[in-house]
Amino acid sequence: MGSENKGDHWPLDTPPEAHNHLLRQAAEEHQQNSAKLLTLPTILTIGRVAAIPLLVGTFFMDSRWGTTATTSIFIAAAITDWLDGYIARKMRLGSAFGAFLDPVADKLMVAGTLVLLCTRPLEVPVFGKVPWLLTVPAIAIIGREITMSAVREWAASQNSKLSEAVAVNNLGKWKTATQMTALTILLATRDSSLTGAGTLVSSGVVLLYISAWLAVWSLVVYMRKIWKVLLK
Repeated sequence: MGSENKGDHWPLDTPPEAHNHLLRQAAEEHQQNSAKLLTLPTILTIGRVAAIPLLVGTFFMDSRWGTTATTSIFIAAAITDWLDGYIARKMRLGSAFGAFLDPVADKLMVAGTLVLLCTRPLEVPVFGKVPWLLTVPAIAIIGREITMSAVREWAASQNSKLSEAVAVNNLGKWKTATQMTALTILLATRDSSLTGAGTLVSSGVVLLYISAWLAVWSLVVYMRKIWKVLLK
């Protein structure tokens, strides 16, 4: 019975020097694994996730400072979204954990912001007449992200051709750019003292609808690629 646990102990005839060498080697491997896990890009990504509660808290502050803080947090998150990918590519600091966490952080930040904007619509006449104006693109964007996450997970479990079919393309990048710009504008224009707030709100809403259209269209493109792979 004791033989089952032999692999958990050092051999009895192992010299002390060998013991120490093996312990040092194990410690170095642990440090290397920890370093690979907590790279600079990954730390930036974790920072984006940690900033979400701050975004929510400042959003419900009825003051100009709260609006400024909310917008600043979102802009910082958008910048680090680009920055962590840039650093990972240039410094070769990419990791499996970072590749998993990065899109999760993006989706949480965007979905959270969309929900917040829908719960407290901007105080502009057009939103009183059409209360669902932000809700429609929000549902389209969040629904697309949930669907694509499930599709990519399924594709990864199948084969490399399917994974290539759902790889991020230029359409997805344009979707992200318009989405971030629209949300930044809509967050900033919650400050009614801004000059030309009505025009900015309109441009933000238009960009959000363009982003929603790009999101749905990119989903259709991905599905077409998958269908072609499956038919071969």
